[in-house]
Amino acid sequence: MTIPFKQIPQNIRTPLFFAEIDNSHANSAVANQRALLIGPMTSAGSATPNVPLISSGTGDANVQAGANSVLALMTAAYRQNDQFGELWYLPVQDAAGAVAATGTIAFTAAPTANGTISLYIAGQLVTVPVTAGQTTAQIATAVAAAINLIPSMPVTAAASTSTVTLTADNKGLVGNDIDVRFNYIGTTAGEALPTGLAATITAMAGGTTNPTLTTALGNLQDMPFDFIACAFTDTTSLDALKAFLNDSTGRWSWQQQVYGHVFVAYRSTWAGLTTFGTSRNNQHESIMGFNDSPTPAWQWAAAIAAVTAVSVRADPGVPMQTVALTGVLAPPLQSRFNLSQRNTLLYDGIATFTVGDDGTVAIENLITSYQTNAYGQPDNSYLEVETMFLLAYVLRRLRTLVTSKYARVKLAANGTRFGPGAGIVTPNIIKADQIAEYQAMEYEGYVQGSDKFAQSIIVEQNAQNPNRVDVLWPGTLINQLRIFALLAQFRLSTSQT
Repeated sequence: MTIPFKQIPQNIRTPLFFAEIDNSHANSAVANQRALLIGPMTSAGSATPNVPLISSGTGDANVQAGANSVLALMTAAYRQNDQFGELWYLPVQDAAGAVAATGTIAFTAAPTANGTISLYIAGQLVTVPVTAGQTTAQIATAVAAAINLIPSMPVTAAASTSTVTLTADNKGLVGNDIDVRFNYIGTTAGEALPTGLAATITAMAGGTTNPTLTTALGNLQDMPFDFIACAFTDTTSLDALKAFLNDSTGRWSWQQQVYGHVFVAYRSTWAGLTTFGTSRNNQHESIMGFNDSPTPAWQWAAAIAAVTAVSVRADPGVPMQTVALTGVLAPPLQSRFNLSQRNTLLYDGIATFTVGDDGTVAIENLITSYQTNAYGQPDNSYLEVETMFLLAYVLRRLRTLVTSKYARVKLAANGTRFGPGAGIVTPNIIKADQIAEYQAMEYEGYVQGSDKFAQSIIVEQNAQNPNRVDVLWPGTLINQLRIFALLAQFRLSTSQT
């Protein structure tokens, strides 16, 4: 038997004991699956724009990005749903020449009784007590002051006569998604405008020009980030992320093998979502569609990335359906999509959610936006997000096996005779190892059909390069139980006389 030493020489004569360490059979590590938030900072933040940095908590996000920034609010939403996983930021500055979104609250009639204003801005509650006899100008001044007292408020308020003007603290399209409304919960929680008080809200709008992500994405280099939540949903930003992750030259390519998935959310009507969804076709992005939620789209995206991270780290094959989103406020009943509408969205590249009786928002089906192949024909091979994370898991596991066990071995043709323990492998030995690893993954619940796999796998020495082994890996990923269809073929009892 030949012991495969790689360091201790054969010609040593000095006694006595020499030990060489070989970890090729000891590696059981798994990848550290990081999350990344991409969003704009404000001038109050101390972070260097376009440079990734690790998060040490929501307080740190307030310092690094500015407490009123979109990025800080994304961090808060993420940490509400994943308090343990490793999280990084990728802060970007507002684009030069960008315009901030604005909106107004115009008070048109004074109250005739005491009461409380319940104003929601970006899902944050602002309460302002008012008394009978206050003028509309006084109320506007009080409301503006109350808004500006909240450090995490993503708008700045200014009162003029009887109108409060809101200006987004981050310029660009993100400000257009800041929702402004009164009395979200309604009278069941005692939310109602004081008697006599009247006001008109003009929605946030007019924000233009998102920052370019090219430099920021380039600074990530080859650091893996499996769960990427992005604040920007414009085509330029999404296409930059698509190129960043693509299968040919991006993070899913054979050169990089870094992987990762992008999560965004998009606010629109059902018709608007179908239009937006059919304009996308990317297996490395998931778009959650919603309408009329007080919570901004960028916080939806962060929450979805967070719950996905928690689930995938535990088991990438478990379906995401029914997973609740903490901190995300549901749209009012009249603004939710019915079953037929949601089913259509799932054919148009848009992920869906449901709302419980208690208002809890839960993922229904977290699909990717991939819909058609290169010829424009329907293709469901990359439909489910679980497929993508299972693929990443399996490929990383196989890479760990190969790089640990075969890091320094000699390659011989099948049929070569050599002693036990020699540092030599053949295609058949590699094939046996691959089958054994597949069986282990089947037992653990990541793949299925090991018998068929063993019959179909091909491992062969490359004809042009004898130092290369080529493998056809015909694995079948585990499925997820999504549909339970039952035909209730009932019977009526017959009367007996």
